[in-house]
Amino acid sequence: MRILPLIAATYFMVSGGPYAIEDILGGAGFITAIVILLVLPFVWSLPTTLMIGELASAIPAEGGFYVWVRRALGPFWGYQEGWLSLSASIFDMAIYPAFFVSYLGKFNPAWTAGWHGWLWSFGVVVVCCAWNLRGAPSVGDGSMALFVLLLSPFVVFTVIGFWRGFTLHPAIQWGHTGTSAELSTAVLVAMWNYMGWDNASTVAQEVENPQRNYPLAMIGSAVLVAVTYILPLLAMAFAGLSSESFSTGAWVDAARSVGGNLLGLTVVAGGVISGFGMFNALVLSYTRLPMAMAEDGLLPRVVARKNAKEVPWVSVLFCGLAWALALNLPFERLISIDLILYGASLVLEFVALVVLRRKEPNLERPFKAGNMAFAIALGVGPTALIGYALWASRDERVGNFSALLFALFVALLGPVFYWITTWKQNKRDLAPTPAD
Repeated sequence: MRILPLIAATYFMVSGGPYAIEDILGGAGFITAIVILLVLPFVWSLPTTLMIGELASAIPAEGGFYVWVRRALGPFWGYQEGWLSLSASIFDMAIYPAFFVSYLGKFNPAWTAGWHGWLWSFGVVVVCCAWNLRGAPSVGDGSMALFVLLLSPFVVFTVIGFWRGFTLHPAIQWGHTGTSAELSTAVLVAMWNYMGWDNASTVAQEVENPQRNYPLAMIGSAVLVAVTYILPLLAMAFAGLSSESFSTGAWVDAARSVGGNLLGLTVVAGGVISGFGMFNALVLSYTRLPMAMAEDGLLPRVVARKNAKEVPWVSVLFCGLAWALALNLPFERLISIDLILYGASLVLEFVALVVLRRKEPNLERPFKAGNMAFAIALGVGPTALIGYALWASRDERVGNFSALLFALFVALLGPVFYWITTWKQNKRDLAPTPAD
């Protein structure tokens, strides 16, 4: 995979365009939403991209962050990194087919009514898994095409919005007073929209010149994500549109009010592309984790089997089945669980960065994120935000459990499965052979 496809794939692994930021604006208003979207890249995204830039260029291994943690902290913590990431993927990947269906239904609600919606979601899983079986270059090139199609309506929307503001001089409604709960939701949604930078690291051996391209891709995609979030919001404000009751799916109404029905329809089409593109790129990322763990003996060896395109086809089919079974999970509960599990795995990656600095000081690092003190400081902001996400999700419910307790239960299953796996391995190693 070359540099531009890597940037496009990373963009979809993290963002997928402005579509999921509506709840930030609706809960906080223009000024607060823009401040949140400006500040979070420096506190949340930048430290993460610098950490990944160093580790991905120093250890460009298939399996990415799982390999880093295992190398720094040992097989137990490596297994926990893989478990947390794959568990988070169950909740994360259920979001994007639902997103695809929600926008598809705006063309004609009958298309997605009842069981039709689930069938469309399942179709996204099948098509994306099939696409991924063609290899990482195919996914990267496809991400570039989807990127252009996705953002074209927002380029038009942004130009018209600013033009309307400068020519008609409408009254700009910069903000409204939101409740503390709405503000908290805005921060959590913004964190979710800025997370996933490490996902591209799992395909390191399928990237051209990873030592150079990973740091460039991290910085380039980080700038793209922030710009494509903030500029449409500014254009909407300058156009005099209100942020009141602005929630998921409201970009369509905003586009219609600025550019008419045709622009509204292109934004709907972009939403369909967004859901598909994010799922497709993340299939590429997540399916390399079971493969790497199987190669280390932590999963059955069959999971590491590859096809002629060097794609771990058993892992793709296994993960696709797991994601298909999670398609009916409710969206609003998924973000909190996803944030908690992903956050725990991200903290382990920051720990691995510091430990490897101490453990392997002579490791060649084509890109180095400052001195040791700076490397330690990188993890402070993201860890604090993860702590905030834990506190903010205390009232979220999953059945009879809080989202926090549910995520904690899922995380604690990791050590249990690791001990079962290693116990079985030790039992096989101690078993007498025919020669004995």
